[in-house]
Amino acid sequence: MRLPLMLFLLSALAPVFFGKVRTAPLWLALQAVALAWMAVLHHAEWSFHTLSAVLELVLVRGVIAPWLVQRAIRLRADPDIPLMPSNLFAWAIGIALIVLAFDFGGAAMEDGPALALGVVGAMVAMVLLILSTNSAPCAQLVAVLFMENAIAVFESVLPVPWPWPVHLMLTVVYLLTVGMGSWLIGRPEVVR
Repeated sequence: MRLPLMLFLLSALAPVFFGKVRTAPLWLALQAVALAWMAVLHHAEWSFHTLSAVLELVLVRGVIAPWLVQRAIRLRADPDIPLMPSNLFAWAIGIALIVLAFDFGGAAMEDGPALALGVVGAMVAMVLLILSTNSAPCAQLVAVLFMENAIAVFESVLPVPWPWPVHLMLTVVYLLTVGMGSWLIGRPEVVR
């Protein structure tokens, strides 16, 4: 479970420090691949729940969401804005929040759930930092989608997965979030 968590962490933190909004769909797709990988590893036996979770992760979070975000970014005038301001102060705060998040994950980093809690904590901290430092609607939508993916990481470490109706409702919330956000971004006269 360590490798997909590391892939997820890399695809979540690299765009925050080094990425522009136009690269966000790629990072969202990589996060979906890491989430699907975690779902396959977490559920040793294949069941309807496992198959539906993997399909949802790949199709909804790996294909549909990045496509809608890319489409909205293309319609928007400024795709080259960074997700987080490129200044030393913001970076120092971001790094301190990541260290603090992994401290909450526990001292035993060989333990999968502790590492996953650190990853979720780092994601939540980075999302809050993006939301507080960037007022661009594209960046805020990407931050909210990163938060939704952090919720999926949290679900991946639960001993018993959430019931199928709860998982379905989270998928509906994710689709509504990406759909409404992409629609609002693609219509600049509505956002103003």
